[in-house]
Order: sequence, then structure tokens, then C-alpha cells
Amino acid sequence: MPKPYTPNDKLARKARFEGFRARSVYKLEELDQRFHLLSQGQDVLDLGAAPGSWMQYASDKVGETGVVMGIDLQVIQPISKNAKSYIADVNDLEAIKNTVGNRKFDLVLSDLAPNTTGIKEVDAARSVELDKAVFEVSKISLKPGCTLVMKVFQGEELVKFLKQLKLYFRSVAVFKSGASRDRSREVYIICH
Repeated sequence: MPKPYTPNDKLARKARFEGFRARSVYKLEELDQRFHLLSQGQDVLDLGAAPGSWMQYASDKVGETGVVMGIDLQVIQPISKNAKSYIADVNDLEAIKNTVGNRKFDLVLSDLAPNTTGIKEVDAARSVELDKAVFEVSKISLKPGCTLVMKVFQGEELVKFLKQLKLYFRSVAVFKSGASRDRSREVYIICH
């Protein structure tokens, strides 16, 4: 049986102590260590970026010569000179095109999650639908040969979605972060 939800757990306290906006930063840190996602000078697009902890981490990793662009439905408080945020809906491809323009990115990140219902199958299906929108954004904004990372909830729809991604990307991996809560069904898809 999974542990009960604890909103102020050890990682949340650690994130606050280290100046990060959310505990999710440790998921990106683990993904980066495992898959070597971020390096100096990269251009990074973070979809569903609020409250901005992934942007904070990425901004530091890409340095002054890199750029981090965050997009969310919510306003994100300023982070650094090389990290800018914009308001747009990932489901509105035209709005995303208008926001990113012709810029191409070395890495597209998404820690997006749907509003959950508590019904596992429904939440998993909604998660895949969001990731399909992220995938469409990556088609117009990702440089050839570069990487897409998306959070998704495990469910029946995930298997079909992975097959679709494998037609487009050279390699597709699924990874469960140790920083995810025990009760979470979230995994990350890493597409090269």
C-alpha cells in the first residue's frame, strides 16, 4: 500500500531550503544525471513550467550562453536573465507557434499533469492527451537529433503512445524517478 500523501515532505523542505520553488526540481536533476540532458549553451523549452523549479535548474545548467523559455497558463515569477516565461496553452499550437516563433530548442521538457479525478484510468488517459499536445509542440520546436522529456501517468493509453513516439524518435525510454512520491503513477518518457 502506498504511503499517504504528505504535502510538506523531506524533498519539499529541501527544495525550500535550497531556494527552489518546488520539490519537482529533484526529478529533473535525477533525469539530467541519468540521461545527460542539460549542458552549457543549450536552448531549452519548458512546457507547463509553473512554478518554475525546472526553469531554475535548467537556467543554472545552461549558463549565460543558454536560454530557457517557460510556458504555462499561470504567471511565473522572474528567475534569471537567461530564463523567460510566457503565458500560453500547450493545447493551442498556434499560440505556442506565436510564442516561440522560429526558435528551435536543444531540449523540450514537460512536467505537465492534468487536473486529476482520482480515477486512475481517466487520469492516465488525460495525461497522454496532454503529452500528445507536447509531442506536437516538439515537432515544430525541437532541433533535429535533440531530446524531448515528458511526464505521463501509467495506463493503457501509454503503450499506444509509446509506439507512436517510436515511429518519430530514434530512441524512447521510460524512467521512474526516485524523487516521485511513492503513491504516484507518474513516469517520464525520454525521446532522442
